[in-house]
Amino acid sequence: MKILVTGVAGFIGFHVAEALLKQGMDVVGIDVLNDYYDPSLKMARLGQLEPHPKFSFLKVDVANAQAMQDVIGLHSDLEGVIHLAAQAGVRYSLVDPYSYVTSNVMGQVSLLEACRSLKKLTHVVYASSSSVYGRNQETPFRETDRVEQPSSLYAVTKRAAELTSESYSYLYGIPQTGLRFFTVYGPWGRPDMAYYGFAKAISEDRPVTLYEGKDLSRDFTYIDDIVRGVVKVFAKPPEAGKARLLNLGGDRPEKVTRMIALLERDLGKRALVERHPRPVADMESTWASLEKVRELCGWKPEVSFEDGMREFAVWFKKFHGI
Repeated sequence: MKILVTGVAGFIGFHVAEALLKQGMDVVGIDVLNDYYDPSLKMARLGQLEPHPKFSFLKVDVANAQAMQDVIGLHSDLEGVIHLAAQAGVRYSLVDPYSYVTSNVMGQVSLLEACRSLKKLTHVVYASSSSVYGRNQETPFRETDRVEQPSSLYAVTKRAAELTSESYSYLYGIPQTGLRFFTVYGPWGRPDMAYYGFAKAISEDRPVTLYEGKDLSRDFTYIDDIVRGVVKVFAKPPEAGKARLLNLGGDRPEKVTRMIALLERDLGKRALVERHPRPVADMESTWASLEKVRELCGWKPEVSFEDGMREFAVWFKKFHGI
């Protein structure tokens, strides 16, 4: 099977592509390699994939409609698409909102317009986010919850992408699944995420910013569990013309203070903690209901938070020469 993976040099895209290659799939990877965070990390991930004989890479912006048509024209035998390219990060959407509309909304439209010509296409799986639950107070978050009170423009663009996919499934018969990821962490992770930034600060004896709030917590999900979920869901497409949404989460919220304690344990250094008010765009707590994905394919997270943070710290120290 030949699969297109967008955002292949990103955190989740890299790991998903690696897993597919290990299964013997042909993987076409695309990425724009922007500088939202250090491109050298993206290049290092890509360097892990390029030796595989069944991997090919194209530097392409998913929001460029003509470029996406060209990619599909070159690979008209694609049977699946895993769309992970996006402008990520909640707080940065307050700084550069335009990039989110371009990458996350136009990118979704450009991809799906190009996919319309794929005769062998069986399934499009794409990344959504737990951020779409916005200001919802009742947890765990369920896919049937109303999502009409976003707390960030990032959430708005991810919800817009979900609605775009719903319409393309209805209009053109493309089977699609949107995955609402909950705080994915682990080796080769994104430096803009809290756990990575905290590790950098602790290792460099700089202060860690901890936002106020006694219930500040996240449903952390280890990358290997996410990859298993993506692959399992991809193998079970809905019928033609149908679209669905599924949560992928760690099945329990963990306090951010506990994350800091685990980093202190694994890095062998104490954190210098500074408390600040929580930004209005940040959700206080997240927690995924997993009933739907369990019913579909039996997926559940397997890696404990303690073990996952330890694996991240081992990679972090090696990658940064600590």
